[in-house]
Amino acid sequence: MTKTITFNELRRLKDRLPDGSMHQIADRLNTTVQTVRNYFGGCNYDNGKNAGLHIEPGPDGGIVVLDDSTIYDMAVEILQAQEAGE
Repeated sequence: MTKTITFNELRRLKDRLPDGSMHQIADRLNTTVQTVRNYFGGCNYDNGKNAGLHIEPGPDGGIVVLDDSTIYDMAVEILQAQEAGE
């Protein structure tokens, strides 16, 4: 499912993730860690793939359209579990 947020919101989500979260998401999706990093705004396409992230200029770092919110949703789940003390 597509999701639209600001670039800064996406980066804040990434920055709040606990250590190892990128590896956890990559393992669950059977993809590379660099692909997950690219999803959060990275740009290393030699070792990772484009993760369906489209950025347009605008307020708060620009508007980001995520073609697939799976990685975003997994990151939110990890944060919710962390906050719940799991």
